[in-house]
Amino acid sequence: MYVCNCFGVTEDQVKRHAEGGACTPRQIASACKAGTDCGSCVRRIQALLGRGAYPRPALVTGGPDRMAGVAPDEAAAA
Repeated sequence: MYVCNCFGVTEDQVKRHAEGGACTPRQIASACKAGTDCGSCVRRIQALLGRGAYPRPALVTGGPDRMAGVAPDEAAAA
């Protein structure tokens, strides 16, 4: 099923980009242009991404001691 009619992007394509690390509509747009023309598909893309539907890549760099002294909940939010 098409998500973005302007660029012919399907649900499966959006899901594959999400599995590859794209976790926001803007990142999906960067990957395949979906949502960059008329914008009517952005809400559908948001729904496909869902909250926590795909794991986010780790954003913390610098080794394990970089987060020393930070509570686990704070580290997960970083």
